[in-house]
Amino acid sequence: MIRIEALSKRYKDATVLDGLDWRVENGGFAVITGRSGGGKTTLLSAMGGLTRPDEGRAFIDGLDIWKLSEPELASLRNRKLGFIFQFPSLMPSLNMLDNILLPIAFSGRSPNLEDRKFALSLLDMVGVGGKEELYPFQLSGGQQRRAAIARAMINSPPVLLADEPTGDLDEKTESEIMRLFQDINRQGTTIVMATHALDYVDLGKAYTLKGGRLIPYEGAEVAPAGAASRGQ
Repeated sequence: MIRIEALSKRYKDATVLDGLDWRVENGGFAVITGRSGGGKTTLLSAMGGLTRPDEGRAFIDGLDIWKLSEPELASLRNRKLGFIFQFPSLMPSLNMLDNILLPIAFSGRSPNLEDRKFALSLLDMVGVGGKEELYPFQLSGGQQRRAAIARAMINSPPVLLADEPTGDLDEKTESEIMRLFQDINRQGTTIVMATHALDYVDLGKAYTLKGGRLIPYEGAEVAPAGAASRGQ
């Protein structure tokens, strides 16, 4: 489902991604750990079509995404990818229902009745059912995170990219969100999650991003993952 080849990205004098070869199979769950500023966000952005790498290629469902035109890339992101960022980034002027439906509007059409029914079912699934008329300021941080997950799922994307999705949550809410990711993954969605929450590395196949290279989490000082990581 996701494959990167010789992917590199540099910022000034720092190389945050150094010729990465990696893949995540359809339905997989990959967990990426590493220090703050070590490149986890850049990796997710490069494989998700948000940050152009300096070298290398990224494939989503067989498509070489950085060969696409910007309109084609925007369409792919909308259809194939769900993004969950470090902060919920909900639109403060929209209620929860309209926030969830926003990616549909970005696709160039107006949400219909079936879209609204699906959005309500997603709000139920993530545990904030009945709050569709509320605005972001009326929800707790955990509830906003849940709503952001529902928004990422509105177009039923086969891939979910989650960047520190529980970074500022209490332990109980963090645990609930992680169980929700497990449920989503069991339904067939491929998930790549960057996190500092080491308690949850066993949710999937775990890696550490260190020195621009991905290495298996349980052997953090061994050789970088390359061909060996292709089992995921």
